[in-house]
Amino acid sequence: MAEAWRPAQRRLHWWTAGLVATGFAIAWIMVAVPLRDLLVKFLLFQLHKTIGLTVFALVVWRLGLRNRHGRPADADGLSIAERRAAAAGQALLYGLLLEVPILGYLTACSAPSGFPTLFLGVIPIPSVIGPDPHLFDLLAPIHRWSAIILIALAVGHALQAIRHHRRGRLLLRQMWRAPPH
Repeated sequence: MAEAWRPAQRRLHWWTAGLVATGFAIAWIMVAVPLRDLLVKFLLFQLHKTIGLTVFALVVWRLGLRNRHGRPADADGLSIAERRAAAAGQALLYGLLLEVPILGYLTACSAPSGFPTLFLGVIPIPSVIGPDPHLFDLLAPIHRWSAIILIALAVGHALQAIRHHRRGRLLLRQMWRAPPH
């Protein structure tokens, strides 16, 4: 077990959180943009895809750092049930942080429109599958609902961190900045 989260682990946590929230907000905006504003819609979709690909890469990086350096010990005073719930919540969050971008990528690949995925708006990302309306119709709602569940879990995660902080536990402070030596 590590004494504290490393600076890279803390930064990646907050970058991931910010990008997930931004990508989720952009998703709701991009689908509401009318087709007559096709360029705006296209650019929002590309931004959303770039965020998804970036989140996937950051989460893989986070998991590598966590595997290499570990994580701090659980806060004192947590019951066994709280520790298990926290571990299950973390596993679900990490799973969804990987699943949602993968589903988004596959949804984009299978989209009947055949629009490319352009990372940062310029770097073409190859499609592993071609346009497939039936697969798209299957994947799109799974991607959407997985993202909604991810956001709900992330909000619950944040609320629990605030709850622990209000009870004097150092969990939020540990993730915000290194504890004093």
